[in-house]
Amino acid sequence: MRVITGSARGRKLKTLDSMDIRPTPDAVKEAIFSIIQFDVQGAAVLDLFGGSGQLGIEALSRGAARAVFVDQAPKAIGVIKKNIAAARVEDRAEVLHMTYQQALQRLAGQQFDVLFLDPPYGGELLNSALKAVESFDILSPDGIIICESSVEDSVKCPESFAVQKTYQYGTIFLTAMCRKEENS
Repeated sequence: MRVITGSARGRKLKTLDSMDIRPTPDAVKEAIFSIIQFDVQGAAVLDLFGGSGQLGIEALSRGAARAVFVDQAPKAIGVIKKNIAAARVEDRAEVLHMTYQQALQRLAGQQFDVLFLDPPYGGELLNSALKAVESFDILSPDGIIICESSVEDSVKCPESFAVQKTYQYGTIFLTAMCRKEENS
């Protein structure tokens, strides 16, 4: 696993050997950053299920102003911190060791331009997180949410968001969401 482009291009990132952590493959990561390429520069980024931190680090490498990484697993937090140091982006990164609900509550009142939601596949964790993101109102007016899920998972778009587009890469499903237009 490596940083694809930007200031940390080519830096190798560590990952965890765990069934709960599945790093986003480079081809899918490239697709994600093609989707948000015009949204990253100067953005505030939230990597809500950080894992290894690779999505938030890629965003920082590509010019995001800051990124907040959240994970509840102590080993994941350790890997995220090592990867942030390896990419030399510590000055723009904040790491929160807590559940996504605790993090959203702590971050309430802040606005994020790019949100990465890549929780463990299966179950309703992604949909619960989307509802929490909506209720804490942390997506900036022109912000984008990128959800990564299994093709078998059912992604439910909250009422105040709209699905911009969906993409499938093998067994991985990406859903891009934004706020609904006020007049629609």
